[in-house]
Amino acid sequence: MWKPQLSALGEHYQVVVWDMRGHGQSDSPADDSAYSEAHTTADIAALLDAVGAQSAIVGGLSLGGYMSLAFYADYPERVDSLLIIDTGPGFKKDAARTAWNVTANTSGDNIEKLGEVALSAGSAERAAAVHKDLAGVVRAARNMLTQHNDRVIQSLPDIKVPALVVVGADDEPFLAATDYMAAKIPLSRKVIIDNAGHASNIDQPETFNRAVLGFLADLPRSA
Repeated sequence: MWKPQLSALGEHYQVVVWDMRGHGQSDSPADDSAYSEAHTTADIAALLDAVGAQSAIVGGLSLGGYMSLAFYADYPERVDSLLIIDTGPGFKKDAARTAWNVTANTSGDNIEKLGEVALSAGSAERAAAVHKDLAGVVRAARNMLTQHNDRVIQSLPDIKVPALVVVGADDEPFLAATDYMAAKIPLSRKVIIDNAGHASNIDQPETFNRAVLGFLADLPRSA
């Protein structure tokens, strides 16, 4: 899903892309307890260790963006800046979180029943993905996409690094969420990508790349 960015960003930065556990070509443990927010942020830390990076510009789209915020909450010293793309920060109210979890579990059920058909009917990044084990995607939906507290959304005012918040103009479910994050994160910049949906980096790659490179060019040199 990041192919449109690899060459553009790779001319200026070392770019590391990865598949979360249960996704793509990563392993898919059979134990549901192996999938969680805590496991995911630990995986990001382990990935940085593996490539020899004490800290990095950390980002992702949708669940990847949420996990990037969670990673900052767990390992703030390892984040130079954040790229939060077509993402929501979670929920303060239990009722809203419960409704989200119903949607996440339903997504897992649909993938379990319909397989690739359920993914191909989704947004561009889901339709383009190739997974070696769909059972892992199902477990990830039920145990990583679901949320259990409000710690991430409550942490936004405490983020001390620059953050780029990006959303596709047609990604209606996330417009208000990105407005909220841009207002709450002190050093944030928001960019709306016209004629783009949930996968703004795929829908309008050149516009997206310009926005990211412009943001990165303005970061302090130490980052």
